[in-house]
Amino acid sequence: MAIERLELKNFTVFEKLDVAWGPGINVLIGENGTGKTHIMKVLYSACQASSSKVSFSQKLVLTMFPDEYKLSRLIRRKQGNQSASIQVTASEEGRRRILSSEFHMKTRKWEAVVKGEEQWEREFGKLGSIFIPAKEILSNSYNLAAAVKKDNVRFDDVYLDIIDSAKVDVLPGRNTDDQNRKLREIERIVKGKVWYDSEKDEFYLKQGNSRWEFNLVAEGIRKMALLWQLVKNGALEKGTVLFWDEPEANLCPVHIPVLAELLLLLQRNGVQIFVATHDYMFAKYLEVKKQEKNHLCFHSFYREGGEVRHEMEECFDGLKSNPIVKAFDRLLDEIYDMGE
Repeated sequence: MAIERLELKNFTVFEKLDVAWGPGINVLIGENGTGKTHIMKVLYSACQASSSKVSFSQKLVLTMFPDEYKLSRLIRRKQGNQSASIQVTASEEGRRRILSSEFHMKTRKWEAVVKGEEQWEREFGKLGSIFIPAKEILSNSYNLAAAVKKDNVRFDDVYLDIIDSAKVDVLPGRNTDDQNRKLREIERIVKGKVWYDSEKDEFYLKQGNSRWEFNLVAEGIRKMALLWQLVKNGALEKGTVLFWDEPEANLCPVHIPVLAELLLLLQRNGVQIFVATHDYMFAKYLEVKKQEKNHLCFHSFYREGGEVRHEMEECFDGLKSNPIVKAFDRLLDEIYDMGE
């Protein structure tokens, strides 16, 4: 499956948005508050709705987490706006399907008008999707789902889902050669392997004969260790859609080239990827290290006239609105000024 298009109307920060996505890696950039994470959560909710157990509108509420679980609170806050709509288009082997949702100010909780859900389920029922949030969560996995269920803590569904994905072995048995290649690359960074203690409901990092509680490991290492676990479990196989919010956060810059290479390898193996980033090195390494079989698109979201706009280029430096490059250029100017 490949997500092809997203159309939004009066949804959160967007008055009107129509984005065509590439089949490979889609890199989302933009200043804070331009809706990058909102976009990924909408697309993730649509992917999750391929399961007959999951409703698109309810999953949208559980990932976006509006007050009182009301979809109506996701309508863009502007006088006169009374309704919002979402439309996601995806295809597989030439068969295209559309999943849409409409809701208004009087919509009760997540009771939106959803169209195309049954066909979506039939066509993409075996679809896998993973959302890795910006904040590492495995170190807090113990009884988290139970605590959320009892309303003792508040975490949206992307955090609960990623913990479940890390625990469940989708492809039990021996690793494939491809899996082993990816795992070895990550092991070079984390200097070990992940181990899940099901009795304690805790994750550990095993380094030689030592076993470290996840909360004692640096967050950047924990994020890469999570990627190791997802590869080991078979959660990132061909046909999966991966969403990752700020993968470079808390990661030492020396490891960013390896991260870029891993994502490019996953994409060449049939994983469609959406990443949101503020990091120049990460974006450029994706571009520098891509191979002929890689498909890479850069999407910039920016404000103009009070509205969030969008542009797309296959070249990172080709984006006209690029806050990452602008910030980098300003830094270089200041460095040069110091030397004068």
